[in-house]
Amino acid sequence: MKLILKALAVIIAALFLHGCTMNTSKETQKNDEKAKIRILVLCTGNTCRSQMAHGFLESYGDDLDVHSGGVKAEEHVNPKAVEVMKEVGIDISAHTPQQIDQYLNQEWDYVITVCDHANETCPVFNGKVKHRLHMGFEDPSKVTEGTDEFKMNEYRRIRDDINKAFSQLYDEMEERK
Repeated sequence: MKLILKALAVIIAALFLHGCTMNTSKETQKNDEKAKIRILVLCTGNTCRSQMAHGFLESYGDDLDVHSGGVKAEEHVNPKAVEVMKEVGIDISAHTPQQIDQYLNQEWDYVITVCDHANETCPVFNGKVKHRLHMGFEDPSKVTEGTDEFKMNEYRRIRDDINKAFSQLYDEMEERK
């Protein structure tokens, strides 16, 4: 019995030491990894354009920490924005509009406004912001004339414009080089 207990103690000690070594190497690996690029995309209601940009940015790579918010955040993401994003394989249905206030004291690599109203009314960030950009896009929800197909095509056109602009920005980010 003593022999079995000693053998178990040796095995447990070996497993413990091996586990500690593995954790240490993982911690070292984590410290060696490049920090994620923090991006905040802002719009007025955080229901459409900023949500599309948020979805695209998250799809480009896991080197980004993406958030979006609104200066007057509404209750739900625009269902037509969800639909046109799903058409390109990006699901933003679980996104929820966020009020900008919660982000004001944080550090950001990029704070990007995607509508003129947010650009004009964006509050001063108390946290550190490396790059403050405005990339204005038309609001597809303002299209009220025309057939349903025409309106959906406006959402698709603006979605594609957002993808093109943000994809180019992602490719050119100095933090990725």
